[in-house]
Formats: sequence, structure tokens, C-alpha cells
Amino acid sequence: MKKSLFLFLLMLAMKLNAQNAQLIHQKAILIDTHNDVISNELITGVDLGKPQSEGNFDLLRAKEGGLDAQIFSIWCGENYGKGTAFAFANREIDSLYALIKRNPDKITLVRNTKELKKAVADKKLAALIGVEGGHMVEDRMDYIDSLAKRGMRYLTLTWNNSTSWATSARDEVTKKDSLKHLGLTDYGRQIVKHLNDLGVMVDVSHVGERTFYDVLATTTKPVIASHSCAYSLDPNRRNLKDEQLKALAKNGGVVCINFYSGFVDSVYTPGVMRFLHRHQAELDSLIKVYHHGDLANIRLNAIYKAESDKIRPPLSLLIKHIDYIVKLIGVDYVGIGSDFDGAESYPLGLDSVADYPKVTGELLKLGYSQKDIDKILGGNVMRVLAANAGK
Repeated sequence: MKKSLFLFLLMLAMKLNAQNAQLIHQKAILIDTHNDVISNELITGVDLGKPQSEGNFDLLRAKEGGLDAQIFSIWCGENYGKGTAFAFANREIDSLYALIKRNPDKITLVRNTKELKKAVADKKLAALIGVEGGHMVEDRMDYIDSLAKRGMRYLTLTWNNSTSWATSARDEVTKKDSLKHLGLTDYGRQIVKHLNDLGVMVDVSHVGERTFYDVLATTTKPVIASHSCAYSLDPNRRNLKDEQLKALAKNGGVVCINFYSGFVDSVYTPGVMRFLHRHQAELDSLIKVYHHGDLANIRLNAIYKAESDKIRPPLSLLIKHIDYIVKLIGVDYVGIGSDFDGAESYPLGLDSVADYPKVTGELLKLGYSQKDIDKILGGNVMRVLAANAGK
């Protein structure tokens, strides 16, 4: 009898906690600072206004997950350069504009916090633009101006590849001895100042450690790390070290936690390399179909889902990154930058934008207050956006 009563009370407590988490989640303004679905849409041709069985994002699942604002990544690889990268960026923005035009009752373009709040009040997804990779501006200030006019709210100074004016995390680690310079050049500093003047956030995800500190020495506005995790928990060159996190907090910026398994779990990469080796022939065939290595990898993981799930980290490891950084620098400097549709694997339970409430539930279990959860889910990003673009 006592055992039955205990189980009943336990189940009741779990149900009440889930209901409370859902209520807190729906009341918060949830902003995800990084999603690559627009880049993929150009290749797949899917209509994101309709339910999708593959990928991590569509407008219906965004609504289900309580997503209020999405910064869509505008990205191309380093094979694009002068004469092609800027044009490709504009093709992607055109694609986002077309999505908005097809679904005016569900999504709208916003440029500042006032417009974002109005979109939330109107029950529409607030769409913002982040350009991922300084190579897409092709060393031209007028191209920066053009992208800003079209809605660019942050510029990631580098992707994995360096530019002529800023060095990337990959290159500072793997090509350090052969680089012509480390960090920002004088022109790079001019670009940071110009972004400040335009009200465009400077994004330090992907940049090298030297570039990171040069940015903080140059900027007059808070910066954003749109999709990064804690190096102390997973020593990947794309993650931020403790001293970087402390410097970012001193700047008043925000680090938005990346959901990608490889940045969350230090043992994921060896596991996925073995997985890819086992299925190399099929991966090669998929690359020929998609003409895109990342999409082929995502598709391969979907085909062998049961196998790939075995190497996915638990959700608790992602929450550990959030909690670690909060304890290190404070709750005012942490946000969400999922990197959905930009990678092949995320922690178990996080399969799409519909699953954001699970993050809120786990934070609540750790004792986070509604006020602190509001900050993590979107409040901190709102503050940095307002400090750059105005209210």
C-alpha cells in the first residue's frame, strides 16, 4: 500500500513538474541564434511552411516547440570566394524572403527588439538574419552595408576558413605557422567598428582565440557567440575556454549554447568517425546525390538512426554545458544557439525545434528559477540585440 502511494505521488510530482515547465516555456520569449535550414533549403527545395519528415525545422514544429524568434544562418563553404560568395548569400536571403512571403500569417522579418516583440504578440515567428562567414562579404564594406540593409543582424567574422582580415579557430590551430597574420588586421578592426556603427552584432563563434581577443579589444558593443559550448567540458577548438567566457561576460555579450553532439560530448567524434568508416561507400554515394557533404552525412545518420543514436550524448551533457557556463560567468550571459540543420547529430531527445521544452524542463529540475530560464531562453540575446541595434 505504501509503495503504491509513493509511486502515485512520484508520478503526480513528475506530471506537475512537466506542466510547470511547459507553462514557463510558453511564457518565455525563446530565441535560437543559429539554424542552417535556409542553406539546406536551396539544395533540397523543401517547403518549410509545410510539415517535414526530415531535418530539424519547419514552421509547424517551430510553433510546437514554442520558438518565438529564429536567427537564420546565411552560409556557404570556403569553396565560394570573391565573385560568388556574396551572390550566394543574397540567394539564401531571397529564399528566406520567399518563405516569409508564402507564410505571412506565420513568420515575419524583424530587425530589432521592438519588431521582435510585436511579432511575438502577433503570434508569428520573428525571423532574423545572421551571416556565417566573413568570406561572404568578399573584403568589401559596401557588401556589409548591403547585407545589413537586407536584415543582417550578426556577422560571424570567420567560418572554418580565415579571411584576409581575420583568422579562424581551425586555421589558428592547424595552420598557425603558415598564416600571414594572426587575429584581426587593421582592416579587420575597421570592419568590427563598422559593424558597431551599423548596429550589427559581431559574432565570435568560429573565430580563432587571437581573433576573439582582438575583437573584444576593438568593439564598443556587446558581442555574441552564436553557437558555441564550453571547452573545459569538450576541448574542441570551436568551443570557448574559461578565460574567453569570462572576457565575453566582461564585454556584456552572450554565448549561445550549440546542440551539436561533437561540441557537447568529447567522446562523440571518435564514435562518429568509426560510424562513417563503416558506411563510407554509402556516404560517397550520398555525396554524389546531394553534392554536399554535410547533407549527405545528415541523411546517412537518418538511414542508420538506431546505430547513430547509440553514439549520441544524453541531454544531460548539453544541460551540463549551460550549467557550467552559468556557474562560471553568471546567468546573464548564456543563450540558445542550437545549430539545428547544420549537423548530423544532437543529444538524445533533441530531434527538432519541437523539442526545446525539454531543455526548459531539465533546467527547472536543476532548480533554475523562471526569471533565470527566461534569460537563458531569450532575454540575454534580446539585451545584446538591443545594445547593438537599438530597441
